[in-house]
Amino acid sequence: MADEEGVLTDLDNTGAQGGPVPNGADTGPAVGIITQYVKDLSVENPAAPDSFQWPEPPSVDVQFNIGAEPIGNDVHEVTLKLTVTAASQRGIIYIVDLSYCGLIGMRNLPEDQAHAFLYAEAPRLLFPFARRVVAEAVRDAGFAPLMVDPVDFGGLYAQQLANRRADEAAGGEPIAPVTGNA
Repeated sequence: MADEEGVLTDLDNTGAQGGPVPNGADTGPAVGIITQYVKDLSVENPAAPDSFQWPEPPSVDVQFNIGAEPIGNDVHEVTLKLTVTAASQRGIIYIVDLSYCGLIGMRNLPEDQAHAFLYAEAPRLLFPFARRVVAEAVRDAGFAPLMVDPVDFGGLYAQQLANRRADEAAGGEPIAPVTGNA
């Protein structure tokens, strides 16, 4: 750093603390959630009001799916879809179907890291908010709020990736790139 009449200049472009200085050409990797939102929410209470009188506890089935779509340059929409079905031997008590999304900004990320972020880390970050939406939807349907158990998205991602790579090695479809930087 050189001091010219009280003005600090960065001669080697490393910054005062040793980090890079923005120069209009950001080349370092960057990723973050731009926004998150409920894209679709459906709550069904098909057996009401009879279901409120059923004495047996329901069995609850939770299914989820993760999708990612490019929206524009360096932006992807990650969708965490949750379907919760509570049923008893008498019938369906309630169904909650939620598509909770986040717009994810990514720049200068290697393909493997971008893929892992979109399908493991982003859903992990979105999940607590989707969980709250489901709990409130179940409560608003007239039942005790349902707190969906935490999900190990990183472990599931690693398992799915291993399965996809085994399929690919056996002649199946290759894993599609998410950034176009394959």
